[in-house]
Amino acid sequence: MAKTKVAVLFGGASSEHEISLKSAAHVIQNIPRDKYDVICIGITKKGRWLYYPGDVSAIVSGRWEQNLDCTPAVLSPDPLHKGFIIIDNSVDDGKDTGKITIKKVDVVFPVLHGKNGEDGTIQGLLDLAKIPYVGCGLLASAACMDKAAAHTILEYNGIHMAKWRAVFQREINHLEEKCRGIAEELGYPLFIKPANAGSSIGVSRAEDEANLIEGVKKAFEHDDKVIIEECITGREVETAVFGYDAPFASVVGEISAANTFYDFNAKYVQNDSKLSIPAEIPVEKMREIQEIAVKAYMAIECKGLSRVDFFLKPDGEVILNEINTMPGFTSISMYPKLMGYMGMEQSYLMDKLIEQAISDNKTC
Repeated sequence: MAKTKVAVLFGGASSEHEISLKSAAHVIQNIPRDKYDVICIGITKKGRWLYYPGDVSAIVSGRWEQNLDCTPAVLSPDPLHKGFIIIDNSVDDGKDTGKITIKKVDVVFPVLHGKNGEDGTIQGLLDLAKIPYVGCGLLASAACMDKAAAHTILEYNGIHMAKWRAVFQREINHLEEKCRGIAEELGYPLFIKPANAGSSIGVSRAEDEANLIEGVKKAFEHDDKVIIEECITGREVETAVFGYDAPFASVVGEISAANTFYDFNAKYVQNDSKLSIPAEIPVEKMREIQEIAVKAYMAIECKGLSRVDFFLKPDGEVILNEINTMPGFTSISMYPKLMGYMGMEQSYLMDKLIEQAISDNKTC
């Protein structure tokens, strides 16, 4: 029987490009080769799409882009093509061959983090092409990426989140006044976040007005919309959600951050942040967190997979922080570790993620 053809997308024109490379290498290495043929499509920081036929080891370092066998690739939105248009720019007798081939695929695994990948853009293109893909659809991807939209939808559905306010780039001429009003309402310390970014990129903590204004300007480097949240004192806990019509949440894990908060360095650079699986919390509290995670997942119409992050306050209140629709898949990432604890080892997890993506498409 012919193997299922899986295209893995990685890289991307995003501030989280390097994290995607690490995640994709881990995914590619763990897709069962007895069942799947893997096609690698890399996207550079400038947005160029390239078919990459080389070794997986070169992906993490970024050396894949220098591979001479890379050729331009275009995801065709035409459903008849069901795949990628590959443009061969090799030279024969001093002339470009200009040879064009179509690589058909059965499913796409978009291992892309942040803008231009996790935000609904790729999902919309795949919807047009009528190609099944792993993970959340356009709406959930866009809503979860935009923190302001996620707050609005989840709070409407009765899920507790930090108090927040938004600041827009167009308000830059009145930034001091805007920040002062938000600080008076929410109180210090405050957290500043680009509305559309992940991996804690552009996130900072403000203890006073000067820090707040500086943090907002820093966040504007990554997005033209910024959210400012009250500081929640509590333990950082996470759960992995898996599935479509009947999703389930894994055990809850806990992060003890190496830094003041779990920022980019604490996640991917330093090695002294501690992940505890399962978290040392009462059984009833773990069940509550799992129930809220599934409720949020379904309310915002997630499917396939997501990692749901929470704060557990000293008084026992559970505050949802965010939903990551394509969580990190590096060797130290919480999602694969949580699923591994549940008995879904890496190759089995990849197999099931791909299987359910194909199965879901058949029911549409």
